[in-house]
Amino acid sequence: MRTVRIAAIPAVVMLVAWGSLQAVPTSAPGGNWPQWRGPLRDGVSTETGLLSSWPAAGPPLVWSAKGLGRGFSSLSVAGGKIFTMGDRGDAQFVIALDEDTGKELWAARIGANYNSPDDFNGPRGTPTIDGGVLYALGTYSDLVAVDVATGKERWRRNLERDFGGQMMSGWQWSESPLVDGDRVVVTPGASRAALVALDKVTGKEIWRAGVPRLGPKGADGAGYSSIVISNGGGVKQYVQLTGRGLLGVRASDGRYLWGNNAVANDIANISTPIVKGNLVFASTSYDTGSVMVELAADAQGGVTATQRYFIPPNRFQSHHGGMVLVGDYLYGGHGQSNGFPVCLELATGKSMWSPVRNAGTGSAAVVAADGKLYFRYQNGMVVLIDATPAGYKESGSFQIPNPFHLSWPHPVIAGGRLYLREQDALHAYNIKR
Repeated sequence: MRTVRIAAIPAVVMLVAWGSLQAVPTSAPGGNWPQWRGPLRDGVSTETGLLSSWPAAGPPLVWSAKGLGRGFSSLSVAGGKIFTMGDRGDAQFVIALDEDTGKELWAARIGANYNSPDDFNGPRGTPTIDGGVLYALGTYSDLVAVDVATGKERWRRNLERDFGGQMMSGWQWSESPLVDGDRVVVTPGASRAALVALDKVTGKEIWRAGVPRLGPKGADGAGYSSIVISNGGGVKQYVQLTGRGLLGVRASDGRYLWGNNAVANDIANISTPIVKGNLVFASTSYDTGSVMVELAADAQGGVTATQRYFIPPNRFQSHHGGMVLVGDYLYGGHGQSNGFPVCLELATGKSMWSPVRNAGTGSAAVVAADGKLYFRYQNGMVVLIDATPAGYKESGSFQIPNPFHLSWPHPVIAGGRLYLREQDALHAYNIKR
């Protein structure tokens, strides 16, 4: 299927300063956030020299771009370009913007648009950039590889048609593809193809992973999470949160290694797992809770997963805003359709400080950088919080312009900027000291 080109919708670019327009420090482009939740898929930026506090109006706005369409997709930043996804009219697109100005460079059609009965319209996945190729998964399971420079399509597969894929519930696919070495790995959610690895150059199948039913909790099919890599137990593996819970498959051949059903619900398992050494932490909402498992090698060359603790939902449940690990401590927004900031000790699950209500309401998406947490709330409030187990401390907050009533896309920190997608608009803020 050929790439459909559409005329670029002109970006609206604005420069705003604290004092004079000429005084705005824009920070040089060249950010590195090539996939969902950053270079390591953990929501943590390695950038330093960022603002330690914000004025009342928030950090300076460098530019705003409009015309991205409907959707909740986050974005990736690589090679001087920004990439995201959006619904325009009756189609869904991957869109490339200039990092320095926000000007649209190209748009490539993925598939049909997504109209949800509960107003969750548009895509939710994030494109993955690997060299000169972009990989994206559309709402109706269309996996496409396109040229980064031009948007020209290289190949496509469909997880439902090609692998018998299914979702655990009715909101369709939301995954952000993982590129690892020579392959791209995604989650069809079928019993005989829970995960598949495809050649990243051609799209041809390398392996498919059959996974048993992990237990009675949850529902069959893929969840709304994205794959991460673990070397727990001395075996490289892909860890994913599916409709039936948390699991790992061997990276070399897709062999099923282990599973945990305790953290599954039958509505939506969403948050991306957190991996550190032999530990894997996962959390879901809908009155479910959180689990931490420890991985170890077994005598047959496989991996065992021992559940070290379970946290009930009244103590911590992550809805869809995710969690970050800074040092030995986990930070995230607690509660279904709530984002009460919480700090937990990863090794023990101990609460370091209790849930806090700030100016943000609704679910909170979180990233971390330079000793700070960036909480982006459903009501459009963004709050800067110190990443410390010593106690909750804010260092500033501001309101995103004209927030949609479901202000959900995850923040991105790249090239000294904080990027906030808000449906049709994208705002770039300078957070460099």
